[in-house]
Amino acid sequence: MSVKARAGHRFWLFLVLALSDMPALALDVFNTSKQVPASPAGALVVEKLCSFDALSQPLPLQEAVERALCNNAKTREAWIGIKVQAASVGMGQAAYLPTLTASWQAMHNKSSTRVAEHPQLDSSLRATSQTQTVSLSWVLYDFGDRGASLDNAKALLAAAQANHDAALQEVFSSQAQSYYAAQYAQGALEAAREAEQAAHDSFMVSSKRVDRGIAPISDALQAQAAYVQAKVTRASAESALQNAMGSLASNMGLRPDAPISLPSAMVGTKPDADFERATATMMDEAVRQHPGVRAARAQLQAAEAKVRQVRAQGRPSISLVAKASRNDQPVRAYLGQPEYDAIARDDQVGLQVNIPLFEGFGRTYQVRQAQAQAELQNEALVEAQQKVRLDVWSSYQTLQAATQNLKNNGELLDIARRAYAATESRYKLGVSGMLELLSVQSSLATARRQQLQALTDWRTSRLQLAARLGSLGMWRIDEGQ
Repeated sequence: MSVKARAGHRFWLFLVLALSDMPALALDVFNTSKQVPASPAGALVVEKLCSFDALSQPLPLQEAVERALCNNAKTREAWIGIKVQAASVGMGQAAYLPTLTASWQAMHNKSSTRVAEHPQLDSSLRATSQTQTVSLSWVLYDFGDRGASLDNAKALLAAAQANHDAALQEVFSSQAQSYYAAQYAQGALEAAREAEQAAHDSFMVSSKRVDRGIAPISDALQAQAAYVQAKVTRASAESALQNAMGSLASNMGLRPDAPISLPSAMVGTKPDADFERATATMMDEAVRQHPGVRAARAQLQAAEAKVRQVRAQGRPSISLVAKASRNDQPVRAYLGQPEYDAIARDDQVGLQVNIPLFEGFGRTYQVRQAQAQAELQNEALVEAQQKVRLDVWSSYQTLQAATQNLKNNGELLDIARRAYAATESRYKLGVSGMLELLSVQSSLATARRQQLQALTDWRTSRLQLAARLGSLGMWRIDEGQ
């Protein structure tokens, strides 16, 4: 191999290695990365970008939700789905640019010819030759194929973004419910401990009365049984709290045994008039902005673009083509003559027209299939709109009931407290019996749990309606936990 050939060989080898070592995402000429949120939590967590310090104690609802949005598999999968579709948009835009291909070939030739009875015509060849080629192809016009393909990619990107928003809404709502459930379990344990202490006090009072001969032994036994039952209830409440805390921690990507403390359930949002609006207005708002509806609408647009793309693919296309090649294959005048170094060049430029003439009628059925897919997506959009309207209606009614129940249970708890205080005093004076005291004591414990459950249900229903409207955001937490 000549020095010149070796130099050319090294040049092309270096070029291939350099290009192959280029990072896959080194250039984003179409800025598709701007379509991808900076973190799996999207716009709901902007400042921290999913970077957290040690767990706050007590843990506020906002931090619990932020950690879940960043670490939940659903939000991360939907976030990656946006990356996939953003890359598809870049591919659709790249189709408008020309393609340039370079190739290099090195051949070592060895051949010999022996002519019978004419040795003067014998010949042999040992040579190394190189061929370099550069080809360009640029589609100038294709009757809408590339445009429809790009529209399809953009619509699917919009659908992926809407699906990501829907995942954020779902995880937000789910984590808030888990937080409220853990708060309820914590409050239920506190109520169970209060009930246990009250049962213990009743048992001690009844025992003293029995010792003094004022009350029958049955009073002490009944009080003791109620005290033991209260201890059983308290133990169950402790187990329920641990399970709720484990679920809350797991949703945040932490170990189930991570130490978590929560503020009291009685501190936070109380009923207001935020949702005192006409249900028709809320349903119309949900149809406009709910991520599920936006995703279905984008899927329909993608399907319609696919119809245009399939049709355009059956039409002619016009491309600019160019090719330049060079090789240094030695030449000889004729057989038996010595070889001479030579350089051959071949330069071409022109237009290429591709006209699909017959595809076995496959194009017809491809168009029909794409049209059917568009019809299917249209029905999916209608279904999504109907579902959102029904969800808003149901959630609104649930919130109204929860608001009324919270008020009623508050009154019930106040009555139960006053009844217990009065009956306890009457029992100490010997006016009422143990059964009456245990009855009002049980009613008080039940009223405490019901009030706590009613508050939890109201808070959950409030955020559930916001989720159905597609308007969950950190401002909902800022209004109060």
